Amino acid sequence: MVAPEQPYDERLTAPRSWWLIAALIGLAAGLLMLPLGTLPMLGGLVAGAALAAVLVSSYGSVRIRVVAGSLVAGDARIPLSALGAAHVLDREEAFAWRTHKADPRAHMLLRSYIPTALRVEVSDPDDPTPYVYLSTRSPRRLADALASSPSSEGSERYGKTAEPEESSDAAGPSTGPTA
Repeated sequence: MVAPEQPYDERLTAPRSWWLIAALIGLAAGLLMLPLGTLPMLGGLVAGAALAAVLVSSYGSVRIRVVAGSLVAGDARIPLSALGAAHVLDREEAFAWRTHKADPRAHMLLRSYIPTALRVEVSDPDDPTPYVYLSTRSPRRLADALASSPSSEGSERYGKTAEPEESSDAAGPSTGPTA
């Protein structure tokens, strides 16, 4: 039996320079242990490099997938029926949505070493999350995968590169006190 092909699967691996830094941390740990002798120095070198490598590997092991009618981003699994329009963000827009345009209620899968992103609105009225921000190296492919997923209802809403609105709360419910 052949498994169905996943329309999108990306691992947000750490850059190569981070692995060099992990090796340098191992070297520094070895040098710290040098006054205790050769064997402790080698132990510090191995232990420091291994610990740093585990940290870099775990940070870079996050995946974004579109599978079985869901968008899986890290630990979050969001049904495609709860998602709205997808907005492809270039370097400048992604930076803006990571900083001054960011909503504290949003689910954000950030990786600072990935300059582009995809912002997907959450259309579920019971979910307080306004959007999902996903750092991705290929935001257009992810938007296309959301649009072409067989279980996405109204797939015409995906894949648009709509410009983000300045204020999305204009049509939303008021959060102020009621009289």
